[in-house]
Amino acid sequence: MHPDLFKLFGIAFPSYFVLLLTGFLFATAAGALWARRIGLSADVIVDLGLAMLLAGVAGARILHVIADGYFWDYVHLCTDPARVDWPLDKGECLSSAYDGVWDAAKNVCHPKGADCFAWAKFWAGGLTYYGGLLGAGVAAWFLLKRDKFPFWKAADMAGFAVPLGLAFGRMGCLMAGCCFGATCDLPWAMSFPWKSPASEEQFKAHLLPSAKLWSLPVHPTQIYESAASLAIAAACLLWVHPRKRYDGQVFAAFLALYAVARFLIEFLRRDDRGGLLGLSTSQLIGIGLLALAWAIHARLGSRKAPAPALASPPA
Repeated sequence: MHPDLFKLFGIAFPSYFVLLLTGFLFATAAGALWARRIGLSADVIVDLGLAMLLAGVAGARILHVIADGYFWDYVHLCTDPARVDWPLDKGECLSSAYDGVWDAAKNVCHPKGADCFAWAKFWAGGLTYYGGLLGAGVAAWFLLKRDKFPFWKAADMAGFAVPLGLAFGRMGCLMAGCCFGATCDLPWAMSFPWKSPASEEQFKAHLLPSAKLWSLPVHPTQIYESAASLAIAAACLLWVHPRKRYDGQVFAAFLALYAVARFLIEFLRRDDRGGLLGLSTSQLIGIGLLALAWAIHARLGSRKAPAPALASPPA
């Protein structure tokens, strides 16, 4: 696990954000090549990539704050820090790294001061993919309408570019240790070091006798989703795109395929994700996305098929 991929001039660059940005660069480059191939403006796609990055991070952070089970921690961090418990021992709590307040009665650590803007500090971790997808989608809608760029053609581009970028982002999750899976004894199971989210969660669940132990072997759900995303990108680009009957079909296929893959992977995850009716927040959103994919197909499927030249994937 490498939360910080490297340091430059004393500044640490988190692995997750480096790989997230790498994914956006690859996705934007693939989109720009696609636009140029079919005779549309590549500059619009580059602008779109930047706008979707900013809106996606904002959406991912907002959904994390609301739905991942930390909402009241952020509220209490602003109004009453003594109600926020950090999973640290006394030495760590009083160290310069955390500078917390040790509560001997409860044997827990509390933040020393209030922080009413902790919810906005996305660089500290805590992003949800579906929140990013929704935020980026809203930004794309307004930007493409403004530039009079064919919306559903751009959506088809997103159908193979977005999962390509997500494959990089999930490897960043692996290096950061987040989005971990349930314990298992499979040959490819992975253990994470102490202080990792997996180790802390297993200690709180009484699966580990100490918080200073490596986690029990778990499903590498980050790798599962990265591999699924690459497979979806390949299927949408190499199979669906050349055979599509209408603009928007590739995007609908992406929504459906990713929703199903994520729904299944969620059963193996054990990080905090919120939920309702026995399903996680992501599973509930996935059901909504399946309905949206069906609605897109039902509405657009009866339209005239696009010209063959526009249906060809980029080289």
